[in-house]
Amino acid sequence: MTMNRRRVTTALVGLLIGLFGSLLAAAPASAHAALTGSDPAANSVVPDAPNRVTLKFSESVQLIAGKIRVLAPDGSRADQGEPTVSGTEVTIPLRPGGARGTYLVTYRVTSADSHPVAGTITYSVGAASTPPTGGDDANVTVDPLVKALIPVGKYMGYAGLVLLVGPVLVLALLWPHRLERRGPGRLVWTGIGLVAGSTLLGLWLQAPYTLGTGLFDVTVSDIRDVLGTTFGAVMLVRLGVVAAAAFLLRPLLDGPGGGESRLDLALLGVLGVAALATWPLTGHPTASPVAGVSVVIDALHLAAMAVWVGGLVMLFGFLLPRATGRELGAILPIWSRWAMTAVGVLVFAGVVQALIEVSDVDGLLNSTYGRMILAKIGLAALVIGVAAFSRKLVGKRADDDSPGPLRRIVAAELAIIVVILGVTSFLVQEPPPRTVQAAESGPASTTVSQTLTSKDMSLQVSIYPAAVGNNSIHLYAYTLDSKPLPVVEWKATAALPAKGIEPIEIPLLRITDFHAIGDIGLPQAGEWTFKFTARTSEIDQDTLTMTADIS
Repeated sequence: MTMNRRRVTTALVGLLIGLFGSLLAAAPASAHAALTGSDPAANSVVPDAPNRVTLKFSESVQLIAGKIRVLAPDGSRADQGEPTVSGTEVTIPLRPGGARGTYLVTYRVTSADSHPVAGTITYSVGAASTPPTGGDDANVTVDPLVKALIPVGKYMGYAGLVLLVGPVLVLALLWPHRLERRGPGRLVWTGIGLVAGSTLLGLWLQAPYTLGTGLFDVTVSDIRDVLGTTFGAVMLVRLGVVAAAAFLLRPLLDGPGGGESRLDLALLGVLGVAALATWPLTGHPTASPVAGVSVVIDALHLAAMAVWVGGLVMLFGFLLPRATGRELGAILPIWSRWAMTAVGVLVFAGVVQALIEVSDVDGLLNSTYGRMILAKIGLAALVIGVAAFSRKLVGKRADDDSPGPLRRIVAAELAIIVVILGVTSFLVQEPPPRTVQAAESGPASTTVSQTLTSKDMSLQVSIYPAAVGNNSIHLYAYTLDSKPLPVVEWKATAALPAKGIEPIEIPLLRITDFHAIGDIGLPQAGEWTFKFTARTSEIDQDTLTMTADIS
């Protein structure tokens, strides 16, 4: 009989871990922050070389050493010193006196939820040229083995929570004194091992994940850099909490009756809250528009899941086979109330999370994240129905000495929950709609840039922001072989013939011999016609015309 119980327990643990891992192995590792803007703007032309480049993201980010560069038109490094970060903005200092031409900015940072974010932008000084090469960090490349192990590690942690939190509560508050605790104790120690192992694995994997290197290319310096991040600090806290909990759990697991004190149980409760908080602090909630609310809600969601599923494991693996009818008559009604409370918290937390991450119906129906939430809702409704049926059986349990039907119902609940947790794991890796929308909306530039040529000159024109209202215009005059061409006098007009707007004179200010700027208020959207006249001597002048779509 003991061997059968051991096999049941082993099979149950294997089912949880194996299915969790298989459901997650193919989950994509998506970046959850997006570049929303920059200064200078992407693809813009600026009159003078800036002294810094600023990158603006949809979420707060952290720097990765040596992964941000600015390349000059000739391919040399234009950045100097170390970049700095303040919340959602990264500032890159530049060398003074930058040359004319197109610059390439490459970046790779870590988003608030620990995912790498990479890409490139270009901007030009004076006039556009062929961009330099060297944007090797433009894509978030992740080693396939690292990509496969990350979700496995996450699910080791989730399985560890299930095997730790629920069983400890049952042992402390519901376990009959006459029953030995060796089997549940092994379950709890397995949970501790899984949480600790997943934490250590997560710390190791974070280095190659963020750097884009191989699993075995990690150096001591890389691990030290990870430990210096928010992710590393939170994972160290988790390890410390697990170690303290393991020390306090020994009396509880020490045979029938245990030797735990009220103080031990209170400390275990505090440690449990601290441990649960470490999961949302390294995931989506920290990047939420209401981060404080999201962290608390996510911790409640995890706690309810761990209590409910862990309690079901104890019920299925130990209490139903071992407890007497009288003992079950006392235990099951209490457990039933626990389960219904946990389900209520799960539903509440899930709804709040969905409202935060998916703000509209379109995001719910037309995004992968939203469809996964709908799948979770359907599965949750199914398992709640099964749980309600189980509650009815509990009401009749005192008159029925056979635990078989109830065990089958509990097994069905566990099977559905395993699938729900698999769907949840994909949500952990999938960017929410708000992030996708931010990525799609940035960092496009609204600057209109054109190069106009005549038989004697080349005129570089930039209009910003090319929208109804006030606009800035920059004019640069060059010879046909791209040398600055001194201009004695500038004139410019803007007209919208389609709507009967006659040419409006644009006041221009001569900044240098070949550069002039002006401001004009454009009252309506449409295809505007701009005419520029540049007089280069007493008798020589050129007039060039362009059209620009003003929105």
